Amino acid sequence: MEHEEVKVRRGPRSGLPVVVAIHSRALGPAAGGIRLRRYPDWRDGLADALRLSEAMTAKNAAAGLDFGGGKSVIAVEPGVELTPSLREAALLDVGELIESFGGTYFGGPDVGTGPDDMVVVRRSTSRVFCLPPEHGGTGSSSIPTALGVFAAVRAGARHVFGSPDLAGRTVVISGLGSVGALVARHVASAGARVVVSDVDSSKRDSGYEWVDPEKALRTPADIVVPAAVGGVLSPELVPELAAPLVVGPANNQLTADAVADELAARGIVWVPDFIASAGGAVYTLLREVEGLDEAAANARVEAIGATVSAVLDGARDNGTTPLREARRLVEARLASQRAFES
Repeated sequence: MEHEEVKVRRGPRSGLPVVVAIHSRALGPAAGGIRLRRYPDWRDGLADALRLSEAMTAKNAAAGLDFGGGKSVIAVEPGVELTPSLREAALLDVGELIESFGGTYFGGPDVGTGPDDMVVVRRSTSRVFCLPPEHGGTGSSSIPTALGVFAAVRAGARHVFGSPDLAGRTVVISGLGSVGALVARHVASAGARVVVSDVDSSKRDSGYEWVDPEKALRTPADIVVPAAVGGVLSPELVPELAAPLVVGPANNQLTADAVADELAARGIVWVPDFIASAGGAVYTLLREVEGLDEAAANARVEAIGATVSAVLDGARDNGTTPLREARRLVEARLASQRAFES
């Protein structure tokens, strides 16, 4: 087991399975969002928490943050109606579980939760970020997350096409949620032709070109942006990808690490998701913990582009993959901390 600590509890108020997984606190207290979603089985929620907390360790380390990786999951079981009262009870339950870590783990919004939910969680613990501004927080992290993804897209374009200019490029965005919609706005403003997809067909009216979700990642394009669920890049999909650059905010995009080698073998450049999606964590932690102002925090978010360039250039120069170079960056950061402590 690679994780430092994992707690699983059936919420005393909600009766729903609640999980908090701490992958690493080597660099500081663990930080990671609170996910609330339906799972076929609560063990699927546990598996999600384990994967996502490991990804948060990599995300925070690669971004130069003094935080480790953790994740919370509230698993809504099949057949359970998530009423407003049950939702409130579950949020209080997860807050209580977070509080039990004694300040070594901090939560925030994730899939299925938002800033208003953090107000409820705070009734059980103060270890929570991204409350609405009127409650003393920085609000939704979607804006800085999208800004970081846009910086990553431009850096990827520079590497693949020789210029960060997106004018005339075709960009397919799979998932038009809070982050995907903002990324679409950024790349459209930069002159790109934008094609979008989402499981919610009502978003056809977004004003962009539309493609059905099952065809999105197979649509010919210059750049594909996975912005919905993880586990979308598989050995079966790789031969059907029709874009030379893949970069987006969806977590855990690869079904297995070996897919990174398959992408590279086809000449497809993939920017590791834990690099591209770090903007929300960077902005929130720098604002709410280190006290940076908005401009300084946004500058650090935009520096994700420089990290992407270093990873992609390193992969090219060393004959490796972007995943291996990104992991090397993470391990170097963790190793430097271990050396400091010894």
